[in-house]
Amino acid sequence: MRTNPSRLALVRLGVDVPYEQAWTLQRSVHAQRVADAVADTVLMLEHAPVYTAGRRTAAHERPADGTPVIDVDRGGRITWHGPGQLVAYPIMRVADVTEYVGRLEEAMIQICADFGVTARRILGRGGVWAVGDAALGLPDRQLGAVGVRVAQGVSMHGLSLNCANDPRWFNRIDPCGIAGAGVSSLSAETGRRIVVEEVLPIAEKRLAEMLRREPYDLHEEDLRRM
Repeated sequence: MRTNPSRLALVRLGVDVPYEQAWTLQRSVHAQRVADAVADTVLMLEHAPVYTAGRRTAAHERPADGTPVIDVDRGGRITWHGPGQLVAYPIMRVADVTEYVGRLEEAMIQICADFGVTARRILGRGGVWAVGDAALGLPDRQLGAVGVRVAQGVSMHGLSLNCANDPRWFNRIDPCGIAGAGVSSLSAETGRRIVVEEVLPIAEKRLAEMLRREPYDLHEEDLRRM
């Protein structure tokens, strides 16, 4: 079966999705994409609360209180996923990993701008940030993170964007291994509650634009039957 390389299936998995469940689905779709049995696909969801550690996570970066952490095969370090945070897992053919990561970051920058929030890259740090002000004692604040894996030319894992999540979940860790960095969200930066449901359609549009694909909706049940 040959798939259309210009199309991008958008699959909404819903809320409170267990990490292991989504990871299993990612691996299944990845295998199908490698075999060219499905089109490029993005899984969109909110996870149940979970800490995950990428391959570069150091021992001292893990929670000191023994909080469980799931070790995963993506790049990057430790992070948190959970309610109020939008997660997107593009499973698609990738030729240039550096360019691909840049496109994911740019998509988040544009999403933030759509809600009136200025987000930027910071040299030497992954993800996107609201830039602090030293004179006011305001640190740089991470709004979104990227952690990917590309195997056999097809990506897994992806990005997370803080919308209305409780920042206290990050107190147990240095997000993405960056000591002293702050964490923020679209809600905190704007002073109004911006939930994932509000961000989702805009995120789908921006991702499709940055990945240069024609989006279409695909139900989870139909994806699982492929």
